[in-house]
Amino acid sequence: MLPLHDDNPTRHFPLVTLIIIALNVMAFVLWEPTFASGRDKDQRQVTFFYCHAEVPYEVSHQTSIAQGNGPALRELARQEPLGSGSTGDYASFQRFLNRTCPDKSWWQSVFVAMFLHGGWLHIGGNMLFLWIFGNNVEDKLGAILYFLFYLAAGIAASIGQLLIDTNSVVPNLGASGAIAGVLGAYIVMFPRRRVLTLVFFFFITAIWLPAWTVLGAWFILQLFNGVGAVTAHISSGVAFFAHIGGFVSHRWIRVRRSASAAVLPEGGTGDAPTTSTPGLPEPEMGARLGSRAAAFRRGLAALLRPEGSCHLDS
Repeated sequence: MLPLHDDNPTRHFPLVTLIIIALNVMAFVLWEPTFASGRDKDQRQVTFFYCHAEVPYEVSHQTSIAQGNGPALRELARQEPLGSGSTGDYASFQRFLNRTCPDKSWWQSVFVAMFLHGGWLHIGGNMLFLWIFGNNVEDKLGAILYFLFYLAAGIAASIGQLLIDTNSVVPNLGASGAIAGVLGAYIVMFPRRRVLTLVFFFFITAIWLPAWTVLGAWFILQLFNGVGAVTAHISSGVAFFAHIGGFVSHRWIRVRRSASAAVLPEGGTGDAPTTSTPGLPEPEMGARLGSRAAAFRRGLAALLRPEGSCHLDS
């Protein structure tokens, strides 16, 4: 199912939602090596995500992989996130990161990762869901509170993933937890609003479905995809556990709505809250690093190959 738009008009221009979308698109097009080509394309992607995206090991140990010395090297060699390699290979990779991005901030990477994406499907799916459902949540909460909630949901999802594996050396990226919070808030505020949805089943048709049906079906799909990714050890870490951010947002929004019912009347723009559907994860749309696992391995091989285009040790 692919949502197109909902029947939920807004009273105010969704400025914050558009700014968030613009920042994500600008980061993807102008900052990330999205259009990199040639022999060093995979190397540049590997380097960029390790230098800028959140890595659970770095957050839990409050140091970067590059500056983590022996303990970080042992985790790299044990987990082999870039493919099979010796401890010496990963020591070279660690020295390469130390030369390339020696000043990476582990705490800033938590926020930076919310604006990074792994491919066109990843960012396209994220921004589509954010636009369709985020404008109504912003309209309900107000611009400032909505922005703070968006960041808080992303942080909550990062904490949830961190608790699953504090020593993971696989980069996490994407607006996973933040958009999960937005979807969780929407389903609490507007569970019976309808969404025009493309349904793919033998033939393609557009039908109106309740919001809880669309988001609930999407949640189940992401849950199964996440389990498969975790089982294969190729997940970016956010996809499966980002629903924690949505769940936290779900509970917070319920409390907020109860406390401010007089300030935020339902009128014609909302629905009664519901507890039938838990918080939702965000649409990873194939970008849980599973699609980049092969690229990571090729990048490692190129980085560590003596005759390759990039030599780590001079």
